[in-house]
Amino acid sequence: MIKIVHLESGRHLYGGARQVQYLLQGLKACPGCRNELICPKGSQIMAGCRDAADRVHPLAMHGDLDPVLPLRLLRLLRRIRPDVVHVHSRRGADVWGGLAAKVLKIPAVVSRRVDDPESGLAVRSKYRLYRRVIAISKGIGRVLVSEGLDPGRLVCVPSAIDAREYRQQGDPEWFRSEFGIREGEQALGVIAQLIERKGHRHLLEALPEILARCPETRVLFFGQGPLQGPLQKKTREMGLEQVVRFCGFRPDLPEILPCLQLVVHPALREGLGVSLLQAAAAGVPIVASKTGGIPEVVRDGHNGLLVEPGDPAGLAGAAAALLKDPDLRREYGLKGREVVGRDFSIESMVSGNYAVYKDILAS
Repeated sequence: MIKIVHLESGRHLYGGARQVQYLLQGLKACPGCRNELICPKGSQIMAGCRDAADRVHPLAMHGDLDPVLPLRLLRLLRRIRPDVVHVHSRRGADVWGGLAAKVLKIPAVVSRRVDDPESGLAVRSKYRLYRRVIAISKGIGRVLVSEGLDPGRLVCVPSAIDAREYRQQGDPEWFRSEFGIREGEQALGVIAQLIERKGHRHLLEALPEILARCPETRVLFFGQGPLQGPLQKKTREMGLEQVVRFCGFRPDLPEILPCLQLVVHPALREGLGVSLLQAAAAGVPIVASKTGGIPEVVRDGHNGLLVEPGDPAGLAGAAAALLKDPDLRREYGLKGREVVGRDFSIESMVSGNYAVYKDILAS
């Protein structure tokens, strides 16, 4: 029997937390594997993983500066006595979780889901607490190694999605009514938090050129974040209020995605991009930045087009080329589904993580 404790400090059931849910569900099928989850009290993941985990331990967590979190984790881990600790998130958990496991002499692994730069000192000190660092993309792995991580402790296990959720037929009539899209207009979607590194402003700067070539284009921003106000102001200043719509966070992406003609992801940095996996699984072609782990999902000239990050002219050219070519969009969409089914399945993600646990226990 292997007892694994998973530590996730995120409160919402999307992004990395959804990956934890997929992992826990998949590990239930592994013989001799018991999984327990430590997560914030009252969080969505606490409710969403009750059936997936053998036991859920709600804990007060208040981020990087929570001075009592290490003591809470020590007490809880001492009581559970797992064979392995798997830390899934940051916000203090990647430091305090690793330290608690180290003090108790429990082997630990940590998942790294973002390609944000860290100092060499932080990389060498923090990741020394872990037997393995699991990067969700090769792009993240390259960043970590460049900052001083020992390559021998690095493993790449890509994120996954349940592709079956996104293989449904869209309802164009509902879609047009829901988002104010007229017959004959083409919908371009961006699915990302409204934060600087997602690059929304570069798409706004590209829009005049896109509209000059494809005047029937309409843009839907799905997501929320601190830049909503500034982005709406820029939209008004550019006279694009009738073209760009801010749609907020939508839990019904499986119904929305099949109705989009194109997904654009103009990120400046990106660890992998789960929204890109979702779009590809739904058969939607993608235009995205050539940065981080994005090229591992969007293969240039295969299931989408890649441009340099922060390049409005490149975005405009690639987006317009696909909006004007329905046959190429269809071809890219079919190939995107193949990419997700082959390289980003939940089964592969679960087996990859499970192999890491067995490896560190065997060594």
